[in-house]
Amino acid sequence: MKYGLIALGVVFAAACAQMLLKQGARQGYTPFWRQYLNGWVISGYTLMFAAMVANIWCMHRGLQLKELSIIESTSYFFVPALSWLLFKEPINARKALAIGIIIIGVIVFFI
Repeated sequence: MKYGLIALGVVFAAACAQMLLKQGARQGYTPFWRQYLNGWVISGYTLMFAAMVANIWCMHRGLQLKELSIIESTSYFFVPALSWLLFKEPINARKALAIGIIIIGVIVFFI
């Protein structure tokens, strides 16, 4: 259970890394290579790498892969929620229903 909660935090961190990458992509740097070598993108990839290492650590400590893959599906909640909060991207009723079904599935899996 402890490592499951850590894995949930790792999924949130990976979603935050995606927000950093999106912000970096929105900057519109003039030299093409700067699009991939700016602070936002480097921070996003660094956080994503740290999340990967933490996932491996959780599995090493006893979290099963089947549990981790179900926990990682919560990113389908975190990413739209963060993109709505930070970038004002819309979430329509169909997306909200799909996210709700995914969350219910995660809860049912762990009951």
